Amino acid sequence: DFNLGCFYATLTVASFLRSFYISLVSPWHKEQARALNTHRARRVQSQYVQPSEDRANHPHCRHNRHHTENRLAPIRKRARNSNHVDQWKVHICSENNFPTAAGLASSAAGYACLVAALAKLHQIEDNITSIARVGSGSACRSVMGGFVKWYMGSDSNGTDSIAKQIVPASHWPEMRILILVVNDTKKKVSSSIGMRRTIETSDLMQHRIKHVLPNRVERMEQAIIEKDFKTFAEHTIKDSNQMHAVCLDAYPPVVYMNDVSHTIINLVHAYNEAVNEVKVAYTFDAGPNATLYLLEESVPEFVGVLDHFFPPGINLEQYRKGLILKEVINSQELFNKINTTKQALGSLKYIIYTKVGNGPKYLQDPKDHLLNKEGLP
Repeated sequence: DFNLGCFYATLTVASFLRSFYISLVSPWHKEQARALNTHRARRVQSQYVQPSEDRANHPHCRHNRHHTENRLAPIRKRARNSNHVDQWKVHICSENNFPTAAGLASSAAGYACLVAALAKLHQIEDNITSIARVGSGSACRSVMGGFVKWYMGSDSNGTDSIAKQIVPASHWPEMRILILVVNDTKKKVSSSIGMRRTIETSDLMQHRIKHVLPNRVERMEQAIIEKDFKTFAEHTIKDSNQMHAVCLDAYPPVVYMNDVSHTIINLVHAYNEAVNEVKVAYTFDAGPNATLYLLEESVPEFVGVLDHFFPPGINLEQYRKGLILKEVINSQELFNKINTTKQALGSLKYIIYTKVGNGPKYLQDPKDHLLNKEGLP
């Protein structure tokens, strides 16, 4: 028997290093994110049902059977109307088309894909976000499309810490996303380690939780509902800045951004100032790679700006991934107004142009499968 899931990454716009209980993986406050289009940033996973043992193709899972079993146990507890739930095992094979362990939510996509595919296999119809959360906090947002909020909950066992959709992707169809890949190699400090260190040692973290996030999350949600890009963009930028300030307040400090990251920040602010309007917002998760939000009408002009100040080091076919850019505007007059320095050739590895996604897809065509009929890659 086969089961196949296709999932997207979710990128955070109001984040705050999670966990009030490390083992339960729940957030300190509500959190917001949006799902990316599955054709542009996706995780594909195949599952082969067999009677022998649970297996996964990820290196960590291959060498840590206990880790794999822990990730499978919660979904099996929820299984209903299934035969041989305890006896039959699964061989899990997954791959993604965006950087892994580089601050672009690859683990969130992976665990969400795992849980959703298993839920399909075991015919589980109810909310599975609380199960996905146990594998990766951000994963609970990845089992939904559109704009999503992750609720902290109040139960000591964490069962009411779930994600809910604010609005579907169709609510704001003009929203576009540019992912600027600065470094696609594995980061030195993992998200989970950085989170624990910050929670345990940062004095600023408590101020952020108590005095900043409650109001910010509510204002961002309202901005999404009203399609108020200026408010949305400003809060996205401020929240990203503050999250990394909190990381720097940890002891030892947790540093995810690099010089290129800061140059991207400078460019976004300089561009917004030059056009006298907030047209582009940036956010950085636990890594140096930038996620930019802008409306579709601003894409041609800003990509022209991006190409000018960050000239591609490879051909455009390899450099520009995702949605097709039908037009790029190169305005020397605008370039002259932007007060920032042109960067070295190839400072960005590549960019991914995408939009908000609709949610999980189950692929039925056998050619999409990652495993053969014997359950082998």
